[in-house]
Amino acid sequence: MKKETKIVLPFYKIAYGVFFVIILSLIRGVTYTYEVGIAIEAPLAILTTVFCADTYVQEIISKRSEIHILYPIKRRFCSIMERIVIQEVFLLVLAIAGYGLFFLFQKPITHPVTENETIQFAAYSFAITITIFFWGILVNTLSMFFRNMWMGIGGCLLIWLITNSGGGEKVFGAWNLFSYTFRDIENAADITWLYGKALYSCIGLILIAILPNIIRKRG
Repeated sequence: MKKETKIVLPFYKIAYGVFFVIILSLIRGVTYTYEVGIAIEAPLAILTTVFCADTYVQEIISKRSEIHILYPIKRRFCSIMERIVIQEVFLLVLAIAGYGLFFLFQKPITHPVTENETIQFAAYSFAITITIFFWGILVNTLSMFFRNMWMGIGGCLLIWLITNSGGGEKVFGAWNLFSYTFRDIENAADITWLYGKALYSCIGLILIAILPNIIRKRG
């Protein structure tokens, strides 16, 4: 685990991840507390995409794949999953810290018709965990399939642009990737946004299930 951490969390990644969250909490204006999670979710999906795109492709770029390919599929799969988990745990810590930074720098107020702060934070924590999980798995899968991290990032960016839009909200509704962002703020009892998170959690698990086959075929 220590070796994998050194590989996937070099100083430059840690630095730009931290700066990204700090700058976002300074420049993305919010008035009410319910806007904090909305302000973070979509940008963090982009950060996750960039952050995790080279999870395995760096082995190809550095020529280490010529050695890595000699390992059993199970060992290679476990190595990739360890790297994804390490990166996504780091990103989740950043997401939680970023939530607090918005309160520190901008001091948003509670809207009278929204749920209490504890429930808002719990909903945010759940939603952002699924967001990080899905985008990290998706970009890694696409990058491995095409053997190119830029193809992985490009594919994810296209999906991001489609779903994180007014059109995406209308078409996908509660099944949107960003269902948390587009949820009905004024109706705390409406939990249909969980449908989208449940769906994409399942898709993420399916991508993990087919990962050994991609490893076998694409090296």
